[in-house]
Amino acid sequence: MKLVRKDIEKDNAGQVTLVPEEPEDMWHTYNLVQVGDSLRASTIRKVQTESSTGSVGSNRVRTTLTLCVEAIDFDSQACQLRVKGTNIQENEYVKMGAYHTIELEPNRQFTLAKKQWDSVVLERIEQACDPAWSADVAAVVMQEGLAHVCLVTPSMTLTRAKVEVNIPRKRKGNCSQHDRALERFYEQVVQAIQRHINFEVVKCVLVASPGFVREQFCDYMFQQAVKTDNKVLLENRSKFLQVHASSGHKYSLKEALCDPTVASRLSDTKAAGEVKALDDFYKMLQHEPDRAFYGLKQVERANEALAIDTLLVSDELFRHQDVATRSRYVRLVDSVKENAGTVRIFSSLHVSGEQLGQLTGVAAILRFPVPELSDQEDDSSSEED
Repeated sequence: MKLVRKDIEKDNAGQVTLVPEEPEDMWHTYNLVQVGDSLRASTIRKVQTESSTGSVGSNRVRTTLTLCVEAIDFDSQACQLRVKGTNIQENEYVKMGAYHTIELEPNRQFTLAKKQWDSVVLERIEQACDPAWSADVAAVVMQEGLAHVCLVTPSMTLTRAKVEVNIPRKRKGNCSQHDRALERFYEQVVQAIQRHINFEVVKCVLVASPGFVREQFCDYMFQQAVKTDNKVLLENRSKFLQVHASSGHKYSLKEALCDPTVASRLSDTKAAGEVKALDDFYKMLQHEPDRAFYGLKQVERANEALAIDTLLVSDELFRHQDVATRSRYVRLVDSVKENAGTVRIFSSLHVSGEQLGQLTGVAAILRFPVPELSDQEDDSSSEED
């Protein structure tokens, strides 16, 4: 994402002009645009024209519209963003108040204006415009007959390919069918890796599986690379890292990212940091439950006691349609930062973000135990009974 211009007044009203450069920038934009904002961008509109003879024709024209945003639609797989709203600025092709849907395009600038720019949104713009936040991890999560090829970017986990091959069981004295099917499966996974992983960008490729599947697959892949003189795979052999996972399903990626060898290799990526923070929260919940809280009310009370060391919050909560609710989460984030706490905003498109979403989307690891908060919850529930 490229920041072209930023005009924000003292009262936090203003506008920014941005240019999305990569597909992932559409996800950042989706988290920036809210209902009620105004969006100015280039778009294509079908216009009816009447000739001097009275015949009516229609043609498509490119024009720049300013919409008051009413609905936002994001396609996570295609990384496409459509914004629907009413036209609020005079235009030769579109009447005032007419509805239009703008599909934001890569490398075409747009201007977003808000009545109130909060700290969370401004921080996201900084992150989106930071070149260090590019996709740098790929993963192949597999078991016999099933594999997912994923790209792990700082903001989301994208499934680029799913490979499924039916593998017959080994039969006594005859393993040829099983071996042929397995070879066909490995070949399809290798093709998916070559098609979807850009080794110029990716620092590390995780190959995760139960048992010995990952070792057998890597042996096959590099033997074939030597036979076919595949320079791309051979030159990037050092980027492949084998780790354990319980299955070939996408959710097993979290286990792979938790692996200590992976954590040390990916120590500078946001994805690894999110996974570690969530893992620390679960450990604390198990061993010291008085230092691990989740749910907005409990976390707010812990913040009032200045007890929050690390706040874990899902970015989904900042897309809430109700302005008061959204402001409540922003105030919580600002307050924790003011009190020297760490704030980790999880992407709801990451496996770790999905898990945090199951815990209400907000959780906190505390500096010191706060047992009275748990007691208050127990007392209130007993009074209700």
